[in-house]
Amino acid sequence: MLGQWGPHPGVWGSRGAALGRSHLPPAQKADLSGDASAATINHSLTLLQRLQELLQNGNGSDSVLRVRTAASDEAKVFHTHQLLLSLQSEVFESLLRNQSVVTLHEPPETAALFEKFIRYLYCGGVSILLHQAIPMHQLASKYRVWGLQRGVADYMKTHLASESSQGHVVGWYHYAVRVGDAALQETCLQFLAWNLSAVLGSAEWGSVSVELLLLLLERSDLVLHSELELYTAVEGWLSRRQPEAPVAERVLRAIRYPMIAPSQLFRLQAQSAVLARHYGAVQDLLFQAFQFHAASPLHFAKYFDVNCSMFLPRNYLAPSWGSQWVINNPARDDRSTSFQTQLGPSSHDAGKRVTWNVLFSPRWLPVSLRPVYSDSASGAVQPVRIEDGRPRLVITPAMSSPDFAGVSFQKTVLVGVRQQGRVLVKHAYSFHQSSEEVADFLAHADLQKRTSEYLIDNSLHLHIIIKPIYHSLIKVKK
Repeated sequence: MLGQWGPHPGVWGSRGAALGRSHLPPAQKADLSGDASAATINHSLTLLQRLQELLQNGNGSDSVLRVRTAASDEAKVFHTHQLLLSLQSEVFESLLRNQSVVTLHEPPETAALFEKFIRYLYCGGVSILLHQAIPMHQLASKYRVWGLQRGVADYMKTHLASESSQGHVVGWYHYAVRVGDAALQETCLQFLAWNLSAVLGSAEWGSVSVELLLLLLERSDLVLHSELELYTAVEGWLSRRQPEAPVAERVLRAIRYPMIAPSQLFRLQAQSAVLARHYGAVQDLLFQAFQFHAASPLHFAKYFDVNCSMFLPRNYLAPSWGSQWVINNPARDDRSTSFQTQLGPSSHDAGKRVTWNVLFSPRWLPVSLRPVYSDSASGAVQPVRIEDGRPRLVITPAMSSPDFAGVSFQKTVLVGVRQQGRVLVKHAYSFHQSSEEVADFLAHADLQKRTSEYLIDNSLHLHIIIKPIYHSLIKVKK
């Protein structure tokens, strides 16, 4: 995101010069303190322009960089200045210490950006595109230009949602793993998990590595339409990649078959070539899934351990698991809605529904911030501003039932935002039956502003998911 500079009182400009006290180094601020007539003459823009001309024209050059690639016999030549390169890069400082002409060998991807890279060393700024992020980060890392390295990594974290023909998030994740950037790795992984449906239907799904696929399949916070959608995508991945049998079997055993309806499981058994090829590796899981659907959850839990990921739903967007809620002008007043979900994924409970009531308040005040009347003579009440309140979302069942025995409900609230023209999941809040609301719901969102990043056309887009969690009632002796 680009910052915006606005007019500043007491600032005048003429051909790059400005007078004022903002953005001064601490030493200069100290010099100006207490003197109302003091001002700073700022020609930094002119200096940057002169530095650009210095690089472009090569005036006063005392060093030469020759950049070669294996694909070409010709070298790109840059007439540079040792002082400026050494200030930004300890690698260049070492290379140019005892020689004035240095030959550098770069792959075509980084060689194509070397002019931009050198311009950054002179001027401290560079513009890049999605496909240039990795090679620019490689140059910054190789020559130890740490400010540029951090800047490119931040660019990647904030442009995961950008549209690209072949996709880029998977590639950025794999690159983050190779260079050991844990923060970028986790940011990419979280984006993929919360927006998996979009990835499954894209060109980059085929480039997912085995390691990344297994990491995703382990997660319960994947956001997608259904487990069947995930199986279909995994089947396509296995058909294209043709991994070794142990890898394929490990991938197939990570599918949560009890979350797939029996009719769909029968169809997979009859029609899936991948499942037929590796049927022996997952036969026990399929049999257990059919048992799960045939018996009541209470009866099933007496004999099988249901406290495992196989019986834990992911964040499914299908209507039987929850409901979308679009709140127009959410800062205006309190709103409420209700919806129904299935009692659980077991076919034994197929006809049972649970009704949920939801209350949204844009400016709820905790008890600690509510006005308290004073015992003093004035009886003054401390005024409370609208800004003191925070958004609140409460989700409660409208009924109680004996069918709830042995099951608790995890509520997940997805918040959709528009990024780079696409509607994606920005946050996912989860809380359990023991708590009716999430404590930090939209804690940093300013819903009063129509331009808030949490709003789409002045509307708050939520998707509420109810996930039944089963509990073992009797510990089975081994």
